[in-house]
Amino acid sequence: MCGIVGAVSNKNIVGVLVQGLSRLEYRGYDSCGLAVVNDAQVLQRSRTTQRVNDLEQNTKLLEGTRGIAHTRWATHGKPNTDNAHPHFSRDLIGVVHNGIIENFEALRSKLQKDGYIFTSQTDTEVIAHLIHQAYIQSPKRDLRGAVQAILSQLHGAYAIAVIAQDAPDLLIGARVGSPLIVAYGVHENFLASDAMAVAGYAKQMTYLEEGDIVALQSGRVTIINSSGKEQQRLIKNVPEQVASVELGPYQHFMQKEIFEQPTAISNTMSDIEKIDFDLFGATHEEWKSINQILILACGTSYYSACVAKYWIESLAGISTQVEIASEYRYRVSVPNPEALVVVVSQSGETADTLAALRHAKSLGHHKTLAICNVASSAMMRETIWKFQTKAGVEIGVASTKAFTTQLLGLYLLALSLSKLGNGSEKIDELFEFNRLRHLPAALNAVLALEPQVIAWSQQFSKYKNALFLGRGMHYPIALEGALKLKEISYIHAEAYPAGELKHGPLALVDEHMPVVTVAPNDELLEKLKSNMQEVQARGGQLYVFADAHTNIQSGDGIHVIRMPENYGNLSPILHVVPLQLLAYHTALVIGTDVDKPRNLAKSVTVE
Repeated sequence: MCGIVGAVSNKNIVGVLVQGLSRLEYRGYDSCGLAVVNDAQVLQRSRTTQRVNDLEQNTKLLEGTRGIAHTRWATHGKPNTDNAHPHFSRDLIGVVHNGIIENFEALRSKLQKDGYIFTSQTDTEVIAHLIHQAYIQSPKRDLRGAVQAILSQLHGAYAIAVIAQDAPDLLIGARVGSPLIVAYGVHENFLASDAMAVAGYAKQMTYLEEGDIVALQSGRVTIINSSGKEQQRLIKNVPEQVASVELGPYQHFMQKEIFEQPTAISNTMSDIEKIDFDLFGATHEEWKSINQILILACGTSYYSACVAKYWIESLAGISTQVEIASEYRYRVSVPNPEALVVVVSQSGETADTLAALRHAKSLGHHKTLAICNVASSAMMRETIWKFQTKAGVEIGVASTKAFTTQLLGLYLLALSLSKLGNGSEKIDELFEFNRLRHLPAALNAVLALEPQVIAWSQQFSKYKNALFLGRGMHYPIALEGALKLKEISYIHAEAYPAGELKHGPLALVDEHMPVVTVAPNDELLEKLKSNMQEVQARGGQLYVFADAHTNIQSGDGIHVIRMPENYGNLSPILHVVPLQLLAYHTALVIGTDVDKPRNLAKSVTVE
C-alpha cells in the first residue's frame, strides 16, 4: 500500500523525490519522508506525519544526487515520526519498504542480541539493520551483495530501495510480492512503486519480476534475477500520465473520476468492433470446454464480480462462483480444470487477489483471465487471457470509474461466453452493441442528476447510520453504494437484498434510519415496492433511485430521484453513479478528506 521512490543522478534529486511522493500519496498518507546523501557523503533525512506538501517545505535545504522516499500506510506501529520511513541503521544504511515482513519479531530479537538498537515499531527497521550487518561484514562493502545476502531471511512481501552513506552513485532495489519498477532517464535512473511517480523524468521503464534485485547508477542499470544471474527485462515506454493526475476544474479526484466515467466507458469500447472471444485474446476452441466460471476479487472489484454472476448465468448459462480473494486460498476448495478463473482488479497488484490467482493455478486451474485497468500489472502478466479496462489513472481511494469499466468488461465477457451456446436465448449482438455504444450518453444523463443528489446530501449528512436495499443484480450495487458512503463519509452503512429486511434488519428501521433503495423498472419491482412499504410502515425515511414508469412518487417519508431511462441488463452501470455522487456530496457536507479517507489507501499490496 505504501509508495516508494528512489533516484540516482548527476544532479540534485530532492525535487524529483518530493514530486514522486506527491503522485503516490494515494497509496498511503499516514506519514512520509525522504533521505539523501549530500556532497559531504552524509546521510540526511526528513520525516513528517503531515502530508507531502509539508515535507516539501521541510526539505528545501536538503541536497543530494541519490536518495529514497516513502509515503506510508501504517501496518506495524502507529502513524508517528519514529515509525515513518526512511529507516536508518547507524547512519550508514537507509531503507524504504512497501510490504509486510511476517517474521520481523524473530529477526528483531536476534538483531537486538547482536547489539542493534531499534527506534521504531515497524517491521521495516529489521531490513535496515540486517543489510547493515551484512554490509560491514562484506570484504569490499558490497551493497548489492549485502542486500542479496539477507533477502532469504525475509518472510513475506516487500519492495525495497536501499542507499548507503559510503556507496556513491548507487541505489539498490529488490522485490518479492510488492510491485517495483525501474525507470530510465538521461544521466539518472529511478525506482518507484508506480510509473506515475516518475512520468516526465523518464521515457522508458521496466517492471521488475518476482525475486529481482536491481543496482542503479546514474548511467547504468543492472538487474539480477532470483538465481543471481544478470537478466535483461522488457523495456517499455512510460505511459503519458501526468496530465491525468491534475485536478483541473474539480474539487477532488473522486469528483473528477465520477465525471470521467462516460469517457472511460467510451475509451474501453473504442477499439471494439464486435463481441467475441478475441476481445480477451481467446478463441472459441480454447473456451468451448469451459463449464464453470470462478471470479476472484476484493473490495469494490468483488461487487462488480457479484453483478457479473447474474449476467453470466442469465446470458451464457454457465455456473458462476464469486469468491472474496482474501478468503478463497485459506479454505479447502474443489478445483475444476475446466473452469475459467477470472481475477478482477483496478491496479492488478492487489496482494490478496494475486495470491488467490496463484493458489488457483497451484490447484490445477490453467484457464485464467484478468480484467484490469493496468496493462502491465502482475495480474495481466500472470494470466493467459486478459482484458484491459481503459479507465485511466484513478487517484481517489474510493473507486468509481474503475468499477464501471470493470462492469463493462464483465458484461462483454458474459456476451462472449453466450456464444458457447449454453444460454436459453440467442443474444441479439447488434442490439447489445448499440446499447453499449450509447452508454456514455446515458451516463451523462445520469450525471445531470447531481443537483438533486446534492439536495439529499444535506439531509444525509445528519444521519449516523444507513441501510441500502437492492434486488437481483442491483443488490451488489446497493453493496457498492454502502461501501462508498462508509469509505469517505464515515457514516455506518449496510446493504441487504430487499427481501431480507423482514429477516432481521427491519428492527433497525425508525425515523432516524435512512433507507437508500435502488429501484429499476425490472421484473422484481413489485416485490421491491412491498419491501419499501415495510420501511414506510415503521417510520423509516426512503431515498429511492427509481427508473421511469415505476409509479414511485415522492411523498411523506419517501424521496425519489428518477433515472432518465431504464437500461435493462446494463442498468447496474447507471444506477451506481448517483450512489457515488451521494457518498461524495455527503462527505463534502461533513468535511472529510474525500480523496484520502482515514485508515485507507488505494493499492492494497499487503495482505
